[in-house]
Amino acid sequence: MKLNCEREQILSPLQAVIGVVERRQTMPILANVLLTVRDERLSITATDLEVELVAGVAVPGAEAGEITVPGRKLLDIIRALPDKVEVRLSREGDKIVVRGGKSRFTLSTLAASEFPTVDEINATTSFEIEQADLKRLLEKTQFSMAQQDVRYYLNGMLLETDGKLLRTVATDGHRLALCEFELKTAGTLNQVIVPRKGVLELSRLVGHDGRVKVEVGTNHIRATIGDIRFTSKLIDGRFPEYGRVIPHNPPRLVKADRELLRHALQRTAILSNEKYRGIKLALKPNVLTITAHNPEQEEAEEDVEVAYEGDAMEVGFNVTYLLDALGAIDGPEVELGLTDSNSSCLVRLPGGGPSRYVVMPMRL
Repeated sequence: MKLNCEREQILSPLQAVIGVVERRQTMPILANVLLTVRDERLSITATDLEVELVAGVAVPGAEAGEITVPGRKLLDIIRALPDKVEVRLSREGDKIVVRGGKSRFTLSTLAASEFPTVDEINATTSFEIEQADLKRLLEKTQFSMAQQDVRYYLNGMLLETDGKLLRTVATDGHRLALCEFELKTAGTLNQVIVPRKGVLELSRLVGHDGRVKVEVGTNHIRATIGDIRFTSKLIDGRFPEYGRVIPHNPPRLVKADRELLRHALQRTAILSNEKYRGIKLALKPNVLTITAHNPEQEEAEEDVEVAYEGDAMEVGFNVTYLLDALGAIDGPEVELGLTDSNSSCLVRLPGGGPSRYVVMPMRL
């Protein structure tokens, strides 16, 4: 295997795939990236056995071959070379030699045959979506995914469609985030759960311009974004019936200036319990009073003007969950839907919108 290309040509695909290369691996081969040259095209593949990333670039005149090299070391070398310098990679015995300018590096290799790859995913359905729309769906919900929950199906995001709407849903059991997008071409996907790492990597990869093709098989999901191919295993499990926890037509509706409410919550949260992050919302006509206190007997209180005509009530919430929901709402105003002091809060744009957020109450 032998190839010559400009530094930036190889740096870009390396940076695209390096996110799944773990520094500490139980299998040494997973710390490497697979370099494959076929038909004057270089493909760089990285995997952690859950997520696989493949990025490609044209390399005219390159000699075919494949080998695996330490991923982080190769990236650090290419990154450290001068801009626009010509990089020459050549296999010499069981080593790879990297030359650039007056520098020369010799890296160890492992056989390409040992590298685990996903070739066919046997896609049962596929659809195309603008990158900006997919990015919005992911970013509006990913913060509600669980981390290392024993209910493994919560450590990811639900992707579902009824043929017309594409929907992302995430919950950690204390809060829930949902975002919808209307598909221009009807899809047939029902429900799949994409693992947390796959969601974060895909969110990092999708940009704002161009389309992404999404294919779903029985065990994998694949997204093709330009010269980058993303493949992730799916979580085998049943996602909770999220529709049952979303309040429908809550009797108490509170409309507020989103930024005003967000800043008031941030200020009050300074004196909340650092572990539980609890704050109390006290409602009376046109006034929302936010209070917090901590084990050091310190207290914070702030009144916020709101549009509210109902009865007085009090309810406690984790302030971090409320702030995350408010941060994901696009618009100057926000609507809080409340039922009573023991029921969850629905956060959304006034009258509805593509995103909905549910926060469970806390006892304070």
